[in-house]
Amino acid sequence: MECSTSDVIGSDSYCIRLQWWGTTQTGTEAEGTTNSGNSTEVAETDKEGGAEEAVADVPDLGGRVIKVEAWWDLKPAGETASDKARLDKIAEVEKKYNVTIEFVNVPFEEYMNKFTTSALAGEPFADIVQMEYKSALPAVLKGQLLTLSEFTTPENNINQEANLITKFPAIAGNNYAFESPTSIGLGLHYNRDLFKKMSLPDPQELYNKGEWDWDKFMELAKQATKDTDNDGKIDVYGFSGWAIDVLRHFTAANGGTIVDDENSKEGLSDPKTIEAAEFVKRLYNVENVVKVKTGDKTNWEESNTFKDGDVALFTAAEWQLGDLTFSVGVVPIPNGPQGSEEVTYANNAASAKFIPKGVEDPQIVYQIYEETFDIPQIEEYPGQDYLESLYADEKDIAIIREHIAGTGRILLDDAYTGYPIGDYVNDIIKNNASVTATAEKYKAQAQAAIDKLGKQ
Repeated sequence: MECSTSDVIGSDSYCIRLQWWGTTQTGTEAEGTTNSGNSTEVAETDKEGGAEEAVADVPDLGGRVIKVEAWWDLKPAGETASDKARLDKIAEVEKKYNVTIEFVNVPFEEYMNKFTTSALAGEPFADIVQMEYKSALPAVLKGQLLTLSEFTTPENNINQEANLITKFPAIAGNNYAFESPTSIGLGLHYNRDLFKKMSLPDPQELYNKGEWDWDKFMELAKQATKDTDNDGKIDVYGFSGWAIDVLRHFTAANGGTIVDDENSKEGLSDPKTIEAAEFVKRLYNVENVVKVKTGDKTNWEESNTFKDGDVALFTAAEWQLGDLTFSVGVVPIPNGPQGSEEVTYANNAASAKFIPKGVEDPQIVYQIYEETFDIPQIEEYPGQDYLESLYADEKDIAIIREHIAGTGRILLDDAYTGYPIGDYVNDIIKNNASVTATAEKYKAQAQAAIDKLGKQ
């Protein structure tokens, strides 16, 4: 979903926002000047009409450190024009409010433990936290995160143009998450060099002609699986990926979901999920078009197998594409018989920014953060520099922006302790068990995991 650009917010809006925060106490003295208590006075007099406009001043936060934490460095690197402009804006905002904005990188394996421990103590470890949705759901149910309505006003950009900061999808029926606009999404990538070498039809051309579906995908995967040097061994494969994520994505592309979070219902026995699982099982165990480098069909390391350069099609996120020795293209994951173009992949790695409960003056914290993005729009669209650093062909970027971005369905199966997605896939893919029987086997366990979280 592409966000429109607009003019930056005028300074007059600060009056409304700061009054809503309750941080100013403005009175008018006899001489017509404005007394703003501890704030520096700002007043304008209309000389022609004699009207006076009192404008609330910016609060001085006395050198407060505002921490923004993630499991990577969120501070702009300063390598692009947009990065440099934002670094300048951060410095300007720090001076304006008398604060220091500190970007803290906490190792992923330590991150949620630190959050949980600090949340239970009532002393959040940061003012703004990056958090995966699957981790945010339990935190929401425990009352550890603030809703957007608790720290934004109708005048904030997020509730207006949303070109600086945008709302992320709701969790448990309410909005908590925010993030800068983006134009990325997970697609099905393909090795362009292999496709040209084998004279296979370009998936993007098939997609543009309306011929991109499960049948065509399977046809290409079968055609690409070959013994190219005639030594009796397959040396080029049609597909690779981490089996659990492959099932997640193809289920979403078939209109289903591994977990129906909205209705708190397991999705393993959903007919759409079963149909997708049958298709994935066929990929691995019937057509045998999948390269398994580790020897374990469900090993998560298979998500990087495509990097060897001998796989034609693969599911991968854009951040996995660095330092490749071959050219890549991208198309949406093909829709199944029950799917639609509105949903093409499962976004089980979705993450965004949140403000924990207990943060002091969360309205001011959010306002400061939002203002750091109030810079001239240098990029033609959100994420331009990032996408162009990964994709050399403009056609790939167009596909992502127009047909992949915004088509991910948030999936939270990992949020439910004991949800048997791993066992489900192991039985189907590694043990070649019946999909229907496997769904029936794990249905009760899956529902129990959902119900347990809901009772916390």
